[in-house]
Amino acid sequence: MCALAHVIEKAGIATVTLASTLSVAERMEPPRALWGDFPLGRPLGKPQDTEFQHDVLRRAFALLDEESGPVLVHHPVVIESDETPLSCSIPPAYDANASAAAQEIRGLRNAYGRSVEARHSATDVGRSIGPDDIEHAIEVLQSIADGTPWNEAGIPGGNTISLIHDIRSYFEEAAMQLVDGPPPAGRAAEAWFYEETETGKVVMAARTAIKDAEGPFPVWFYMAPGHR
Repeated sequence: MCALAHVIEKAGIATVTLASTLSVAERMEPPRALWGDFPLGRPLGKPQDTEFQHDVLRRAFALLDEESGPVLVHHPVVIESDETPLSCSIPPAYDANASAAAQEIRGLRNAYGRSVEARHSATDVGRSIGPDDIEHAIEVLQSIADGTPWNEAGIPGGNTISLIHDIRSYFEEAAMQLVDGPPPAGRAAEAWFYEETETGKVVMAARTAIKDAEGPFPVWFYMAPGHR
């Protein structure tokens, strides 16, 4: 966004950037930027807190009054990232012939459907596969973890980045229908998926197998956040 701001400014349109990473904003020097020390992915700081979000926007648009730039202002409030996994019990879908991961996927299907309905048919699942393909995708990843060469396993969509995006989206969208209380912390759903679910464990096992087999860096690395 910082680079795009320069392009738009050259066209004669004033811009304001909500910067998520301070080092990038300092290096790219967009014309006007407000940096908030918030969890990544939450540029307005606090979900469902309209007062706080309006404060962020007011501070950002106020930068349009600056006579010259680049201008980089820090929002005064720091919101610590909390990676405690959210508490989410998956409805049972017991099948003695199915893996634990497959049972999770089936158990979440109704909650996922409610999520899609609540969002007026919007879902982030679909870059590579649809919800009906999630179970097969996990079977493929399990086969890689069990020793099948990653480039012979038939990875759905042929792209691990978009595939894992779809799997995580399915789980995280369903989870939002099962948790009570205020919106979870910034990385709570991510931590839950990778640390608490059987499906997340399969993803990590496949990632390790591809890495150990000296697969291309982008194929395995982006199957999980870099700190995992």
